[in-house]
Amino acid sequence: MRSIWKGEVSFGLVNVPVKVYAATEDHDLHARQVDKADGVRIRYRRVRDDNGEEVEYSDIAKAYESEDGEMVILTKDELASLPVEQNHEIKVTEFVPADQVDPVAFDNAYFLEPASRSNRAYILMREALESTDRLAICTFTLRNRTRLCALRVYKEVLMLQTLLWPDEIRPAILDGLDKEAKVRPQEVKMATSLIETMAADFEPEKYEDDYQNQLKELIETKAAGGEAFTVPERGESEDDGDDEVADLLAALRASVEDRGGDAGADDEASGERKKKSTSKKGGGTKASANTSAPTKSAAKKSAAKKPAASKSTASKSTVKKSTAKDSAKSKDSAKSKDSAKKEPAKKTAARKSTGKKSA
Repeated sequence: MRSIWKGEVSFGLVNVPVKVYAATEDHDLHARQVDKADGVRIRYRRVRDDNGEEVEYSDIAKAYESEDGEMVILTKDELASLPVEQNHEIKVTEFVPADQVDPVAFDNAYFLEPASRSNRAYILMREALESTDRLAICTFTLRNRTRLCALRVYKEVLMLQTLLWPDEIRPAILDGLDKEAKVRPQEVKMATSLIETMAADFEPEKYEDDYQNQLKELIETKAAGGEAFTVPERGESEDDGDDEVADLLAALRASVEDRGGDAGADDEASGERKKKSTSKKGGGTKASANTSAPTKSAAKKSAAKKPAASKSTASKSTVKKSTAKDSAKSKDSAKSKDSAKKEPAKKTAARKSTGKKSA
């Protein structure tokens, strides 16, 4: 591995001589442009605009437009003569908390290697950064550009991470977020449960670039005379926001349960799913579905109330019947008592009349 820059890190009166190496590399397969008829490679040529003549790369210079619109040609030697290009120093301006630098600002990464016989200053800076949990904000010039960067510790090595300038990060103004959707606490709780079931320590080694692996397989297959991958057909999907929300709730619940988590009591969300499924079975428009839901619930309530009313009516009629029977019985007993009292009186009257006749 060849160093791309050599200089020193300076903070205060301490200087740490270092060499800079690119810390990342591209593993993507790169395509070449060819004629699709026979595969002959297509090459680009550098030609003049006026006569179309080809120009050698060594004869090409860079030109910049002045404020007056004039093109000013600058040679490589002239660019190398800039004062910042002569300064081989990574200057530490301040040390900031690591969590104050948003990851969106990180750009290219470089390893710093000690470039002196003694590594004491290098190790001292590494230990100091680790103990304070801070990033060293630096500036330095690389390839005709002044870079803003963060110096940090990466696996026992000092790493220089270039940062994007503030005006290079676009503001997050997105039309789709103008009207934010409202979510229920139950939905947030369920999503949180799913996150907890998927929580783990980051192990990048277990991830692979599936696209590059499949691309390599496709190249080898076609080189051997095989066929490409078959693309599965996709059905048309309807753009329905309500269905999307219902599917989201169902997917969250199923995901939590599939991972052995507790989906929790989501009565409100469950009710929404039941209403949605009822409206789908009944058919009709969304408005009719929404209208039918309260009607059915009202019918259920009235149905629930009817048995109670019939029971009370039945009990009242039973009470009335038993009361009528009791009153009838009391009337019969009263009649029997009256007849019992009248019977001896009749017998006595009969005896008296018999006596009178015999005399």
